[in-house]
Amino acid sequence: MPLHVRPTLLLLLLVLLLATSLPASSSDPSSCAGRDDAAAIAAAFRHVRSFRPPRVRACQPVRELRLPSRNLTGAVSWAALANLSALAALDLSGNALQGAIPGGFWRAPSLRAVDVSRNQLGGALRVERAPRLLSLNVSRNRFTGVEGVEALSGLVALDVSANRIRAVPRGLRRLARVEQLDLSGNAMQGRFPGDLPPLGGIRSLNLSYNKFSGVVDSGTVKKFGHSAFVHAGHASLVFSENSTATPRRPSPSPPHGKSKQGGSGGTTTERKATGRSKRGRHLSVVAVAAMCGVASLAMLLCLVGCVACGVLRSRKKGGEGDEERKKKPQWGDEDEEEDVVMAAAKGAAAAPVVLFERPLMQLTLADLAAATSGFGRESQLAERGGRSGAAYRAVLPGDLHVVVRVVEGAVAGLGEDDNPAAAATAFRELARLRHPNIVPLLGYCIAGKEKLLLYEYMEKGDLHRWLHELPAGRPDMDDTGGGDAWEAAEDRRSVSDWPTRHRIALGVARGLAFLHQGWAGSGPVVHGHLVPTNVLLGEDLEPRISDFGHPSAGGEHSSTPEGDVYAFGALVLELVTGQAGWDEASVSWARGIIRDGKALDIVDPRVRDEAAVGAEAEREMVECLRVGYLCTAHSPDKRPTMQQVVGVLKDIRAAPATPGAQTQPA
Repeated sequence: MPLHVRPTLLLLLLVLLLATSLPASSSDPSSCAGRDDAAAIAAAFRHVRSFRPPRVRACQPVRELRLPSRNLTGAVSWAALANLSALAALDLSGNALQGAIPGGFWRAPSLRAVDVSRNQLGGALRVERAPRLLSLNVSRNRFTGVEGVEALSGLVALDVSANRIRAVPRGLRRLARVEQLDLSGNAMQGRFPGDLPPLGGIRSLNLSYNKFSGVVDSGTVKKFGHSAFVHAGHASLVFSENSTATPRRPSPSPPHGKSKQGGSGGTTTERKATGRSKRGRHLSVVAVAAMCGVASLAMLLCLVGCVACGVLRSRKKGGEGDEERKKKPQWGDEDEEEDVVMAAAKGAAAAPVVLFERPLMQLTLADLAAATSGFGRESQLAERGGRSGAAYRAVLPGDLHVVVRVVEGAVAGLGEDDNPAAAATAFRELARLRHPNIVPLLGYCIAGKEKLLLYEYMEKGDLHRWLHELPAGRPDMDDTGGGDAWEAAEDRRSVSDWPTRHRIALGVARGLAFLHQGWAGSGPVVHGHLVPTNVLLGEDLEPRISDFGHPSAGGEHSSTPEGDVYAFGALVLELVTGQAGWDEASVSWARGIIRDGKALDIVDPRVRDEAAVGAEAEREMVECLRVGYLCTAHSPDKRPTMQQVVGVLKDIRAAPATPGAQTQPA
C-alpha cells in the first residue's frame, strides 16, 4: 500500500469514531434536559412544605408545571424556576405560598401563562421583560404594587384583583393587546380612562371597589355592564348624563320629600352645589353631636362624683360593706364598670346565676366575675357584629364552657327598664327555643338593672372567619405544630368542599325556619340580623344561628320574616361564591349573572378546584345560587318561606341527617 494512502485511512477511522461516540454522549441520562429540569424544580420548592415532585419524563423538558390547591406552604425559589427554559405554563394557585416574586423570574424565555392567585404572596410585584407572556393572574394575594408592567407588551389577560395595590401600575396604558383586565378590590387610585389600556380592545373589564376618578360614558357602561363599576369611585368618578344608571349602592333611607338624583338629572354646577349643601348639613350634625357629647361628659362626671361620694360614705361604715366591695366584679369597659360598681355597692354581687339544665349548681355574679378574670380584657371575645353588649368567655365548675354576654337594649320582648320578674320570664321563654341549628341559651343572671345571658361556647368560631380570614385548609403553622393545629387544618379543608358548604346552608335554613314557625309556642321569632358572623360552627361543623331574640334595628330587609329570607339569600350567595361584603349592589350584580345563566362563573374557585367536584356537584352549586336568587327577590311577597327553602335545599342534594334533627321540625 502506498504511503500516501495511510493518512487518508487514518482520517476516515477518526471520523467514524467521532460519529459513533456522539449518540452515546447525547443519550447520557446524566446530561439530558429532563434531569436538569427535575433538579431545577426540586431546588425551587426545597423550602415549600407538602410539595411532591411531579413526574418528569426522561430527557424531555418541562413545558407545564401545574400544582393548584396542593396545600403548599412556604417560599418558592423563583430564580430556580427561571432555569426551566421550556416552561410555558405555571399554575400555583390556591395554596399558601409566601414571599415576593423577584424580577429575575421573568427571564424564563418561554413563559406564556402564569397563575399564582389565591396565595399569600406580597410586596411589590416586579416584572422584567417578558414579551411572550399572554396571561398573568396574581389575584387574591397581598401585593402592594406592580412595577415594570410595560415590559409585558404581549399581555392579553391581566388579573390583579383583591390585593393591596393603591395606585394604577405605571405603564398599564401601554398594554395595547389587553383584552381582559381585572383591577377590582384594591382601593386603587387612578384616572379613568386615561390610566388604562385602550378600551376599544378590552372585552372584559372590572374596576369595582376602587377609587378611580374621571368620566364614564353610557357606551362604556353598556359595553362592560354596571357590575364593572360597583363602588369603582366616589364623587370623583362621574357617570355622564346620558348614562342610564350608576352601579353604586342606593341610599338606604333618602330624606322624605327628596328624590334620588338620576343619571340624567342636574348639571355639574348643580352637583357641586348639592355637595356643598350636604357638607354643610354634615357639619351641622357634627356640631350638634359635639355639643351633646360635651353635655353627656359633664353628666357622666357628675354621676362618677356621686358614686365616689357614696363609696366613701360606705367605707366609713366598715363591717360587712368592706367584704362586699372586695367581691364586686370589675369589668373591662369603663361604662360597664361604673354600672357594676353601683350594683355591687347595693349587694348585687350575690345575685344568683340561673342555669336551666343544672338547677342545683349555685353560682353568683361574683363567681362569673372570677371565671372571667374580673370581666377583663383577656377574657373578652372580639366583637363581630352582634347586637348585644360585650361578651366574655368563662369556664364554670364541671368544665362548662360558656359565653357571658351583657344585655344592652331590648331583648326577648323586654324593655331596658323592665322589672327582674318580667326579665326572668322572658329569658325562660327564650331558653325554650331549642334546635340543633340555633345556639341554646343556658342561663341568665339579673343584678339590678344589669342582665347577663349565658350561651354555649362554640370552639370553632363563626362562618365569616372560616370563609375569609385564612385560606381554607391552609393555615399558617410550623412543622412543630401540635395535633390540634392539624385537626383545625382538616376542618378547614372540609369547609372548602362542596358537601360541607351545602350542609351549612341547609342547617342555617332549618334553624331560621324553626324560629319563624315558633315551635316553642312563643310565636314567630324574627332574627333581623342574619350575617355570617352570627352563624357559629359546632364541633361537627354543623351551623348554629346566634344573636336572635332582638327587636329589629329597622331597614328594608330586617324587620319581617321576609327580611330574614332576603338575608339568608345573601348568605347563600356568600357561601357559594366565597366573596365577602354583600350589599344591595353586589346582590344585584350576582342576580344578573344568575339570571343570564352564568351562575357557575361566580362559584368559589376553592370549591370548584376540589378533586371530587364533578358535573353533578356543579349542577348543585348552580341550583343553590338560584335559591339565593329567589330569596333576594325585590318584592317581599315573591320570596319563598324558609320552610319552602328547606325543602328545595334538601331536594338539591341528599344530605345525611344530623344528630337529633329527626325529632325537630324543619
